[in-house]
Amino acid sequence: MGYAQLVIGPAGSGKSTYCSSLYQHCETVGRSIHIVNLDPAAENFDYPVAMDIRELISLEDVMEELGLGPNGGLLYCMEHLEDNLDDWLTEELDNYLDDDYLVFDCPGQIELFSHVPVLRNFVEHLKSKNFNVCVVYLLDSQFITDVTKFISGCMASLSAMIQLELPHVNLLSKMDLVTNKREIEKFLNPESRVLLSELNQRMAPQFAKLNKSLSELVDEYSMVSFIPLDLRKKSSIRYVLGQIDNCIQFGEDADVKVKDFDPEDGDE
Repeated sequence: MGYAQLVIGPAGSGKSTYCSSLYQHCETVGRSIHIVNLDPAAENFDYPVAMDIRELISLEDVMEELGLGPNGGLLYCMEHLEDNLDDWLTEELDNYLDDDYLVFDCPGQIELFSHVPVLRNFVEHLKSKNFNVCVVYLLDSQFITDVTKFISGCMASLSAMIQLELPHVNLLSKMDLVTNKREIEKFLNPESRVLLSELNQRMAPQFAKLNKSLSELVDEYSMVSFIPLDLRKKSSIRYVLGQIDNCIQFGEDADVKVKDFDPEDGDE
């Protein structure tokens, strides 16, 4: 059985930085992971790229040959990946052993994990290849400074959870930029009454019913909660990785190491 993280989130939320820091952490503790680039527009990497979608198709070539813009070109690239799951992706995955750990660094176009089925079909293919997959959704910590932005981020996360139907870990990234860390507590496990109160203060009265419905949606399903991620702290990376490993049951099927026991030694 293989293991995989699907790292998604809005553009600029720190997905590639997270992948780079995760790779460095695992290298330090002697753990093997492989980072896969799924962004056809990516150019520079701070980690060794194990697999690269640009070997299949690149955004620059698509924009030049088809005359598409950046967003349309990227969606075309991802749909091309979807068409080649049985060929290119299967061939690439065959290079890895059953217990290998892959981290997929995805592009930030929100359409890919909200309503376009590309990533859903991608993870279904991984599961068919006997991979346990967890979604890691990154939300920039700037969203905690404004309740309206936070609700928007929650809805995007919830949309991804419903679309992908996988174990899901939400991270608040760039915590090193947060000046008042006490304020984040109410956003890590949001309560509907707190969100509703702040929404009503920020928005016009005609949005009161909408605010109530949105806050109840977050509260009733109890699906959206966030873990703060500060990449400067090894303990933060270790805790996040532990949560993800628990979601995908990493290591649970490993062979148990049995040490011989001498009864005579035990009596001494």
